[in-house]
Amino acid sequence: MMKTSVKTFSVACALAMTGLAAQAQQPLKIGFLGTLSGPAGALGQDQYDAFMLGLEHLGGKLGNSAVQVLKEDDQLKPDVGVELAKKLIEKDKVNIITGVTFSNVMMAVHKPITDAGVFLVGSNAGPTPITGKGCSPMYFSTSWNNDSLHESMGAYAREQGYKRVYLMAPNYQAGKDALAGFKLQYKGEGLDEIYTQINQPDYSAEIAQLQAAKPDAVYVFYPGGMGVNFVKQYQQAGLLGKVPLLSASTVDGTTLPALKDIALGVITGSPYSPDIDNPQNKKFVDDFRKKYNRVPSLYAAQSYDAAMLINSALLKTQGKLDREPFRAAMKQANFKSVAGPFRFNNNQFPIRNFYRVDVAKDSSGQAAFVNKGVVLKDHADPHASQCAMN
Repeated sequence: MMKTSVKTFSVACALAMTGLAAQAQQPLKIGFLGTLSGPAGALGQDQYDAFMLGLEHLGGKLGNSAVQVLKEDDQLKPDVGVELAKKLIEKDKVNIITGVTFSNVMMAVHKPITDAGVFLVGSNAGPTPITGKGCSPMYFSTSWNNDSLHESMGAYAREQGYKRVYLMAPNYQAGKDALAGFKLQYKGEGLDEIYTQINQPDYSAEIAQLQAAKPDAVYVFYPGGMGVNFVKQYQQAGLLGKVPLLSASTVDGTTLPALKDIALGVITGSPYSPDIDNPQNKKFVDDFRKKYNRVPSLYAAQSYDAAMLINSALLKTQGKLDREPFRAAMKQANFKSVAGPFRFNNNQFPIRNFYRVDVAKDSSGQAAFVNKGVVLKDHADPHASQCAMN
């Protein structure tokens, strides 16, 4: 009886060890959720491509663990985003979700994902409600709070002495945050504050109105195809070069290829520029261009950083995703961002630099982004004080 019991126990132990080994060999599952289709699909595609490039640079692993990435397109529809998030969590059993391109989708998926106990690493959308009172220990951002993205151009407009600025953005969460952020730093007169339909193709009526208002400058936030249409129509109206056009996420790496010389003279505020001088950015830009035949945008840079951030935390925890140790490792942000100095605030959004980046001709005569220096240094968003986390 004793021998049989020992044998049975030994077999059971062997089976258990085999099961544990098999479990250990299972790849880490990352859900990538972003806007990959429609006029704004280029933003999500840049996020996805850069994340995959980050994995390639890390030898296909995160924290020495093999990785399986499951890609989903939210179609810029919050309800679709929620259904896909549930699928990734309940059916696909992902360990982490990253991406999320637009703020209306982020507002819909943030709570279902974090309430499910799944870490969410956002690499673009940063709506204000999740930055302050709605912050979550399960959420980290490698981008910015929406307000912060636009504060840089508000500060620039103030420094330039523009007294009368005309403001325009699409009518959704990020558009409202954009103009609010601009006004946090700008102290002059907002001539008008116009909100247009999301994905609106024709801005001729609004451009005629702003032209009649005779502003000192115009500030706009029109990501993706909206930005292409607006800048083309602004130029066709004869305003570009006459009335300064300030923007964020309007002329960027996803839209400049369609605009080219049309966008020359546009002044942007950004946490990233492809010509930032550090070794990790040079490698990122060179390899991104070779692999995808285009210049990376800020969306790409933030998503590449997301891969490096997750990797740094998993190295610290030896591949384990236990909530508190992994969260503590993430908060250390022990990686080198392609955008320069990077550390987390208490709300787990970055404290970082924001730059003035102009559209100008490079040494080859092509329209390109030229970093004109830091506008806001080591900048923290204005809502972190409302977040109760340490």
